[in-house]
Formats: sequence, C-alpha cells, structure tokens
Amino acid sequence: QVRLVESGGGLVQAGGSLRLSCAASGLTFSAYAMGWFRQAPGKEREFVAAIDWSGGNTNFADSWKGRFTINRDNAKNTVYLQMSSLKPEDTAVYYCGAGLGVGSKITPSYYDCWGQGTQVTVSS
Repeated sequence: QVRLVESGGGLVQAGGSLRLSCAASGLTFSAYAMGWFRQAPGKEREFVAAIDWSGGNTNFADSWKGRFTINRDNAKNTVYLQMSSLKPEDTAVYYCGAGLGVGSKITPSYYDCWGQGTQVTVSS
C-alpha cells in the first residue's frame, strides 16, 4: 500500500522558517518525481515545487522562487520542502504527491498518490 505522510507543519511567525517532510512507503521512491502543492481555504490546490527522481531537476512556482527549496533523500524515502521568509499568505495545507505521470509536474494530474497534508499557519 502506497503511503505518503507529511510532517513539519505548524504555527510560525511571519519571517520565520519551516521544513516540511514527506515520508513515502509502499513504492519505489527513487523512481518517482515528487511535488509539493498547497491549498488555502476556499482556494484550489496550487503548485509549489517539484523534484525529479534523481533530485537533479527542480521546478518552482514563480511566487516562491528564492524562498522555498526542495530536495530529497532517496535513501530515506523522504522529500523535503524548506520554507523561509514565510508570509501570512503562505498559510495553507501543504500536500506532497508522488508521480510517474506524463506531462507537467506543475499540474496535480501528474501525481498518482497524495499525502493527507500538513497545516502551515503563518501569523502576522
């Protein structure tokens, strides 16, 4: 059974940092591209960052370039999202996805499975 479990969310003040983790099991992790998306209340899920199977190629939404980084440890079956200079508008539930799909990693349809999400709340 494929399982993705996000962790590391919480409450942080504006300007602070958080590192989210997504631990995968039940799949050959090193074969999958991984992505992070977020969803704020009343809004659609939006792309944040993605990383290919090797960790050699990454994609970021323009809004978060320079503030967020993504990396992975295939030995630990884990992908990370390091977030810095957080703003109140970064408040959302953050989800990780694993995909072998065709097409663009910036679209949710690329991903075959998702975690349950972790809440990030940034106070002003």
